[in-house]
Amino acid sequence: MRLPAFLSLLVLALQEAEAASLPMERKQRGAETAAQGGLPAMLPLGDYNYSEILDLGNYEELTDYGDHQPPEVSPAQSTKAPRILSASPTTPRPDTTSFPTSPEPGLPTCLVCVCLGSSVYCDDADLESIPRLPRSTAYLYARFNRISHVRAQDFEGLTKLKRIDLSGNAISSIEHDALSGLPALQDLLLPDNQLAALPMLPGGIEVLDVRLNRLQSSGIQLGAFKALGKLQFLYLADNLLDSIPGPLPLSLCALHLQADAFCAAAGEQGHARRLLEDIRLDGNPVNLSLFPDAYFCLPRLPTGRFA
Repeated sequence: MRLPAFLSLLVLALQEAEAASLPMERKQRGAETAAQGGLPAMLPLGDYNYSEILDLGNYEELTDYGDHQPPEVSPAQSTKAPRILSASPTTPRPDTTSFPTSPEPGLPTCLVCVCLGSSVYCDDADLESIPRLPRSTAYLYARFNRISHVRAQDFEGLTKLKRIDLSGNAISSIEHDALSGLPALQDLLLPDNQLAALPMLPGGIEVLDVRLNRLQSSGIQLGAFKALGKLQFLYLADNLLDSIPGPLPLSLCALHLQADAFCAAAGEQGHARRLLEDIRLDGNPVNLSLFPDAYFCLPRLPTGRFA
């Protein structure tokens, strides 16, 4: 009876010793596996009993890689050329061939001026010349600048331009054909400049204002106004004219010639003009009998006589 009992106690002791040594062996094998597979060796695995989840009988097969370790590649066997950094790195320039070399035609003007629809406002912008205008411009206001000369190319291709207002500049000359290519032009306002002569005018003009200039009779071509079949308002006051620049078109309704220096009406003597209702000749020693059917806007003296 004692021998069987002793053998039973010996088996139990061996089983307990084996169970106690299993966690230590598992930790050592885990450290070796981590070192071989590139995993962190300090990863704690804990003292959990994995016997209920894993088949401990195949544990050595799972952890023993044997001859399946990936071969190590030496630097001499590598086919990829090593990257060499340049001592003076340079940044490649961008390809600009797809970009336009010049901005849109209307862009510079709309940066300096105000573009609203078909109207361009360049008033008091310190301009010395007329800027490049968009093709769709119908109304140009460039008043109170320092523009001294109007070139033919300033209005080239602007077939929709209806009004030009260049009041209060220092314009002394306009190229002869600068306005001839504007078929839609109706209003040309050039007061308070230094013009001594007028260029060729398009036939569709209805309002022409050239007050407060240095315009001379020799600077107006003979019959220049007669060709303007739609001209209704002609303002030539405060110039250096020595005669009324006739003949005038039959469409004319208002003619202002105040403060000029003429004494006769060239080509208009005794001609009745039914549409001409507003003639201003203030400050001129003109003979009123030359315009029998016209209404004169002349200041009256206290005695009731015309000045």
